[in-house]
Amino acid sequence: MQRDTLIFDLIQQEFQRQTEGIELIASENFVSKQVMEAAGSVLTNKYAEGLPNKRYYGGCGVVDQIEQLAIDRLKELFACEWANVQPHSGAQANAAVMLGVLNPGDKILGFDLSHGGHLTHGSLVNFSGKLYTPSFYGVEEDSGLINWNTVEEIACREKPKLIICGASSYSRDWDYARLRAISDSVGALLLADISHPSGLIAKGLLNNPIPHCHIVTSTTHKTLRGPRGGIIMMGKDFANPWGEKNAKGEPKIMSAVLDGAVFPGTQGGPLEHIIAAKAIAFGEALTPEFEHYGKQVIVNAQALATSMVNRGYSIISGGTNNHLMLIDLRRKGNEFTGKLAENTLVKCDITINKNTVPFETRSPFITSGMRLGTAAITTRGLKENQMDTIADLIDRALISHHNDLRLSEIKKEVHALMSQFPLYN
Repeated sequence: MQRDTLIFDLIQQEFQRQTEGIELIASENFVSKQVMEAAGSVLTNKYAEGLPNKRYYGGCGVVDQIEQLAIDRLKELFACEWANVQPHSGAQANAAVMLGVLNPGDKILGFDLSHGGHLTHGSLVNFSGKLYTPSFYGVEEDSGLINWNTVEEIACREKPKLIICGASSYSRDWDYARLRAISDSVGALLLADISHPSGLIAKGLLNNPIPHCHIVTSTTHKTLRGPRGGIIMMGKDFANPWGEKNAKGEPKIMSAVLDGAVFPGTQGGPLEHIIAAKAIAFGEALTPEFEHYGKQVIVNAQALATSMVNRGYSIISGGTNNHLMLIDLRRKGNEFTGKLAENTLVKCDITINKNTVPFETRSPFITSGMRLGTAAITTRGLKENQMDTIADLIDRALISHHNDLRLSEIKKEVHALMSQFPLYN
């Protein structure tokens, strides 16, 4: 079989881009070599519909052990009673939960996408907003923070069946205990989507939803530093208060409901090569070194936020408690948009993403904000001392957005900086 040089040449180009540049997209990270090795292993050849020791295909003895290891390590990492490691993505994890606990048309209450939420929390362009009846809470305009009293008022008015917490661009911690009290008061289930901060939560660096939320979902590729994929967890199993019943007419145990909602409810065969990579990442996250990493992620984010503020940039909520920050560019002048920032910085091999800000006045294709995260650069070994340098590079690039020669010079500075922090030795 002839080697596909076209594809492998492109892969090499992507490796060079990742190696030479500054990766500040908050939802990206760099996995270890062993995670990549597992993700590209012969396990990709195996069909294994079902759960460990309950498969619909033969020859699953080895992958059963691998998947069970992933489950066991995840349960240990988050001190939870039940976990499913099969969702192909965070979006599919959320889809499975909603399929398991809701009926079409049921009310859900989620964090507004334009305020920092996620598509799968009720956006009208997503399945969650098309199949269910969404309402939203957001941040306050003056503080950039969620007011939990306002969330309670909305929940009491809307009476949702499911309340969703978690975000893709909210830089503060969550009061899961308060949210559980709110959900109990209106008879709703509480779902925490911790896709962004899950690696920080796992090491006790942020509030833990497991004791408070009925169900917790996450991706595995952000601060958890694993392969691209999703997971579902419960601190304690419980009987489904609605929906399916067992042969005795009793409510099904929620673990059975959610297992069935993943397969066959929303997807077919699990990706056992990715599950093996997840298992390795969970094992890495159980080490003391990963706690040091998580602490440095937060230190770096706070140092970067301070350096950006010192250069006249406005951060929604005023700062960060986690790995990311959302910067409102409108204070810098009308010409500065998220699209301009993203397109300018990529010319310097600094990768960020444009992002809507609360009470946005521009379209999602333009936006007034940019989102920065420190998970990936921390994996590379950068410390707080380099954050002011990065802020300076960003600021000088944006000021020089019309000057390609100046941007080319900044790109060389970026390459020189990152050459000191090899991606893979």
